[in-house]
Amino acid sequence: MLSSIELCDKKRIDIEIHSSVLGLGNIDMSTDARVWLVTGASSGLGRALVEAVLAKGERTVATVRKPAVLDDLTKKYSSEQLLVLQLDVTDKEAIAQVFTDIEKHFKRLDVVVNNAGYGVTSDIEATPDEISRPVFETLFWGPVYITQQAIRFFREVNPKGLGGRILNISSIGGYAAQPTLSFYNAAKFALEGFTQSFTKEMPPAWNIKGVIVEPGGFATNWNSNNMITVPSHPAYPDDSPSRQFIQMRESVKPIGDVNRAAQAMITISEEPNPPLRLQLGTDAWGIAQGMAQKTIDEGKKWADLSHSTNLDGYGLEILPFLKGAI
Repeated sequence: MLSSIELCDKKRIDIEIHSSVLGLGNIDMSTDARVWLVTGASSGLGRALVEAVLAKGERTVATVRKPAVLDDLTKKYSSEQLLVLQLDVTDKEAIAQVFTDIEKHFKRLDVVVNNAGYGVTSDIEATPDEISRPVFETLFWGPVYITQQAIRFFREVNPKGLGGRILNISSIGGYAAQPTLSFYNAAKFALEGFTQSFTKEMPPAWNIKGVIVEPGGFATNWNSNNMITVPSHPAYPDDSPSRQFIQMRESVKPIGDVNRAAQAMITISEEPNPPLRLQLGTDAWGIAQGMAQKTIDEGKKWADLSHSTNLDGYGLEILPFLKGAI
């Protein structure tokens, strides 16, 4: 149990955990069972993943804002298999402490899942800075800080060559943006670009791989409990694309099953050479396929204009040299 919680300021929460209660450093961790870190584990996909990993016999560090929401799991599983920690993913110092606790408690880490997040829905003119900017702190900078800590842990704490996997939970909206979700989509686009870049920086010997996970619609309480809704700008009529999209989204039943999504994520985490992107759900897969094809089609249509900006003497012959950028 947590021995004390001291509120230092509005943003930072320091957790003091008595090692005598959690048994930090005193647990025999000779087992080869993998260790996961899952943020945003209180509900939805995060909760389903924690339950699936535990049921598989692997070990989990689950971070949440309110640890009491996982009391049923802490009663069911011993501290040798489940460690619940309080975390605000926008707090860089608290993130570093989580990794210190993982090293003390489990002495290894295999899979990190950046899942914590929430959404904002409105048109761009109606969304004030005090609502739009924090989205990036949670959906982009939080995963960035955690990824930096994870890479260091995989390289310096894990046995040499064991490496690890980082699953960054994006959204199909991080690949194909939709109206009314501009700031949420933008933060997910940033996360996808970051993930695509850092995976190219990893020396093969480290065995550190990253995967962008792009869920479609899932039957959870995300839209009601994890979505900030800002009233539309009065200039937008009732038949505007934004309001039509909101009506469509409210009328469509999600097709995704979070328990099956959790199993898919476990499967991809076991792949020695995982894909850069994994869509979860036929809806996400279909949107990604359509968006990729649209990019190809538009590229072909406007190819001459694109090539017209080259210096004289440069043409399609440079394409083979660009493979490293893909």
